[in-house]
Amino acid sequence: MRTNILKRIVNLSHIPTWLFVLLLGVIILRIPNFFEPYSYGDETIYLTLGQGIRKGVTLYKDLHDNKPPLLYITAAIAGNLFWFKAILLLISLACITLFNKFSEKIFPKIKFFAYTATLIFALLTTLPFLEGNIANAENFMIFFSIAAFYILLFKKITYKNIFFAGLLFSLSSLFKVPAIFDFPAIIFYWIISESLTKKRFYTIIKRTAVLVLGISVPILISFVYYTLKGAFKDYLIAAYLQNFGYLSSWRPDSQKASFIVRNAPLLIRFGLVLIFNFILYLLRKRIDKKYLFISSWLIFTLFATTLSERPYPHYLLQSSAPLSLLFGLLFTSKSMLQSYSIFPITIFLFVPLFYRYWHYRSFDYYSKIFNLATGKIDNTKYLDSFGSRTIPDYDIAAVIKRLTSVNDRIFVWEDSSQIYALSDRLPPIKYTSGYHINDFSSIESVVEKLNSSKPKVIVIFPSAKPPDILMSFVKNNYLMYKEADGYQIWKYAGDYARFVIQQ
Repeated sequence: MRTNILKRIVNLSHIPTWLFVLLLGVIILRIPNFFEPYSYGDETIYLTLGQGIRKGVTLYKDLHDNKPPLLYITAAIAGNLFWFKAILLLISLACITLFNKFSEKIFPKIKFFAYTATLIFALLTTLPFLEGNIANAENFMIFFSIAAFYILLFKKITYKNIFFAGLLFSLSSLFKVPAIFDFPAIIFYWIISESLTKKRFYTIIKRTAVLVLGISVPILISFVYYTLKGAFKDYLIAAYLQNFGYLSSWRPDSQKASFIVRNAPLLIRFGLVLIFNFILYLLRKRIDKKYLFISSWLIFTLFATTLSERPYPHYLLQSSAPLSLLFGLLFTSKSMLQSYSIFPITIFLFVPLFYRYWHYRSFDYYSKIFNLATGKIDNTKYLDSFGSRTIPDYDIAAVIKRLTSVNDRIFVWEDSSQIYALSDRLPPIKYTSGYHINDFSSIESVVEKLNSSKPKVIVIFPSAKPPDILMSFVKNNYLMYKEADGYQIWKYAGDYARFVIQQ
């Protein structure tokens, strides 16, 4: 029954012509995605952990990253970058279709509102400007959050529907934890929808309890699973507790301060969220409640996007749905909602300016593929445009595939999970990148594990300044197989050859 709800929400047989043209445009804009090399670090970390899943490795205990499992499971289903991008395309088309239905429902009387909001949403989530082209968690989780809000706003409010919406919010947060900050917006909407009598208050409490129960069930199931795998502690720390250490980590001077001082900016932002929502609450009798809900939703997502204070543009994708709705009001409404929309939009624009969020030039992205297609540049120059390490990573991966079998382990000293993903080989330790080792382990511990596991191949990037203890281990146990400009490939010597080396 619950799956039938989603089928009715995204009914592809009733797509209007204009939306079909828009989706076709999105497909065209995403064609260059399929020609991207293995170059984006986080994307290749997801693929590496996905390879681990396919090989029966237990996440978090044997392979580490700091997100819940659904993104890695998606990468495992994909198996490689091409199919990862294909899944991203499919979820993008479904998400845009769902968002269009949502925007049609929320302000059905405003002419051209749904068209405008959906177009803006499609551009925000597709163009490289905010990394819409990358298979990051935000690109997947927003579908489930929008679906949950659609059910809670436009379907009959029953406890079954509320519970199912909670399941959707949970799936969203199992892609990335900050998604959990979306759902308070619906509680705010329930509060402002009617007079807050004692009976109404208890109704909201019961609805919230059912919603939280729905959110909790999949998360608890994930904990049960990893407990049975002997990875409860690893899962708890990596996917949840370490995210608290992630907060304010770009303010290293504050790390030794007290909890209050260290987290003062976060607490201030939380206080601002409460203040903004209180102001919206006070306006509940004067302003359209759907507008108040959208504004509240935007405020909560902005709190989520600024949790770490890191300027990664894909974080802002979590705000793309409410932001697109507000821009839709700005461009199409002829009532006071047009003027009101300026205030939350201004707040949103302030955030990337204040935190100096990065962005990427979409023109540069598409001009590269155009130049490749028209022969103005060759494939080598195209690959090199994604970073000077891209071509060497492909060369190294090709050598590794020749020297090893699929179940052999390799080790790369540098932030180069691209090599693990390209070669379809796993590291002998749980960490896939240098910054993970620096943050959560030590070089002494790494060398100890390398000594016990003896990976078949070790790749060293001298520019990464490998520690003396690591190079001493490598030179005593490995033979130089290849040295090129910028990297060294060392092959395990074996017991006899190691004896000769040491002599």
